[in-house]
Amino acid sequence: QVQLVESGGGLVQPGGSLRLSCVASKNIPTISVMSWHRQAPGKQRESVASITDGSVTTYSDSVKGRFTISRDADRKTIYLQMNNLKPEDTAIYYCKLNTNSGGTWGQGTQVTVSS
Repeated sequence: QVQLVESGGGLVQPGGSLRLSCVASKNIPTISVMSWHRQAPGKQRESVASITDGSVTTYSDSVKGRFTISRDADRKTIYLQMNNLKPEDTAIYYCKLNTNSGGTWGQGTQVTVSS
């Protein structure tokens, strides 16, 4: 079973930037989609961005134009570059791997946007 470990969260002022990383413990299956999700206090977990094996990316409307998802050539690490952060971006950010066998979640990393 592959494990996912996120890092890069922290406290940042509005308008600032952070880059999150998610590293897989072993090679990722060829047919897979990796994605970022977030959950704010008292709210449901929501999808933020995803990237396919062919590097096709999708974004939620709330982050489009501000966040960028990418992956390393070895396909074991994905990133979420977050620019122009807003207080409403405050949440725990989770990485997820989707394969034909199901989904695997990371443990999450806290992002807090506050002055």
